[in-house]
Amino acid sequence: MSFYKFKLTAICMLAVFGLSACSPFQPDPRDNMTLGVPLQYDLYSSQPRELGKWWESFHNEELNRLVGEALDANFDVRIAWAKLRQLRATAVKSRADIYPKLDAKGSYNNSKSGNDGTEGKKGSTSTDTHKLGLAASYEIDLWGKIEANTASGELNYLSSREDVNSAAMTVASEVVKRWLEIQLQRKKKAIYQKQLETNETYLELIELRFRNSLATALDVFQQRETTARTRALIPPVESKEQLKLHELAYLLGKPAGAVDVATADFPGLPELPGLGIPFDLLAMRPDVRAAGLKLQSADWAVSAARADRLPTLSLSAEAMLSSAELANIFSGWMTSLTSSLVGPIFDGYQRKAEVERTRAVVDERMLNYKDTVYTAFKEVQDSLVQEKWQHEYITARKNQLEAAQLNLNEAGSRYLQGLEDYLPVLSALVSVHDLEINIAQDEADLLSYRVSLYRALGGTWTDTLDDGSELKSEADEADVIAAGTIENKTAPAKEGI
Repeated sequence: MSFYKFKLTAICMLAVFGLSACSPFQPDPRDNMTLGVPLQYDLYSSQPRELGKWWESFHNEELNRLVGEALDANFDVRIAWAKLRQLRATAVKSRADIYPKLDAKGSYNNSKSGNDGTEGKKGSTSTDTHKLGLAASYEIDLWGKIEANTASGELNYLSSREDVNSAAMTVASEVVKRWLEIQLQRKKKAIYQKQLETNETYLELIELRFRNSLATALDVFQQRETTARTRALIPPVESKEQLKLHELAYLLGKPAGAVDVATADFPGLPELPGLGIPFDLLAMRPDVRAAGLKLQSADWAVSAARADRLPTLSLSAEAMLSSAELANIFSGWMTSLTSSLVGPIFDGYQRKAEVERTRAVVDERMLNYKDTVYTAFKEVQDSLVQEKWQHEYITARKNQLEAAQLNLNEAGSRYLQGLEDYLPVLSALVSVHDLEINIAQDEADLLSYRVSLYRALGGTWTDTLDDGSELKSEADEADVIAAGTIENKTAPAKEGI
């Protein structure tokens, strides 16, 4: 008879585990989410897509070193690593419910009983009880609730890793932009100093002509004002250079004033990188990948909330050794096996409200994902348009500067011949000087647009980043998370969704 009971129990257990393996509330996969993104960009490059460290194409060793230091020490990047470690631990905790729990138990109890003597006896009795044992418990995942919570936690962890990548890409582009701005201020300062020398030379010439009655006092005053104006433009440039150095130091995780850089010419603009197609952004942009992973995590949260509305089956077992004397504790033993089935009947619509809440989170994250994809596409398009027209703008500016220089030469010649007064010379001189500064700014803007394009295209170079010894000490936990369900539930995420 006991054999049939055992057989029936085994069949029931197999049926329960088979039912739990079905996971009826698994979310449907989200495939082919084109979101209306065009198939190609307005501009196209035939160059192969480059996913490496793009700043190295500027061929400046100091710049490469600065970016490397920032990726290691920047506060935003380090904070992102810290958040990643938090979610790594949270993912390990959420996965722990898959396994049975085993606890050790021990207790000691001392009790006394006495008689007041009314029955002819008087005295007391003391009893000691010692217990030592093990207690195990396990919740059978009938409807996939534990699996869903585990998947949601693992996806949140992966999303946090993409946040690290996004922070690293932002920091790299900001360091390069600050470096370019510092070089721009130094170039402006050199131009202003050269213009100041030119203005002082013109002033000496006009003062000489004034002493020889060949120029008026107004000519002298006008040139003195122009010279003073040029001299006044230098201090703001020096101030802005220092501010940019302070910003660069902050990006490198250092106090203001702790960083200086060597003066360098603007790097040559590399060839336009390979753009691929807009759909590549789904895999190359860490913010897009993070948004997709968060959406999948919300899908699994809905599954967990739906499964939580159904009954739960728990198993518990206990083995206990007990004795009145510690030396004889192994002489008495007791075991027990318990199962419990608990199902919600009325909870004030709490579980139903949780399902509705998680579904609203899915809607929110779906919109966030779409917004992120469209923003990524817009940033690439904006950078391409800006760079295209900036090339033409710089060419037009240089043609304008060439015409202004010819105008200045002609006005100066006519002034020296006494055919014109000094005002045309002064106007042409100011125009030339303004154009020289504007062209320097335009060239820096062109490089900045290219940096923005690299940032907008994303890449995979951040996959090689690590947090040093702080993460290596937790390599075993990372292997636990990387194994199992994470491979089955996140495969589409690397392609966006």
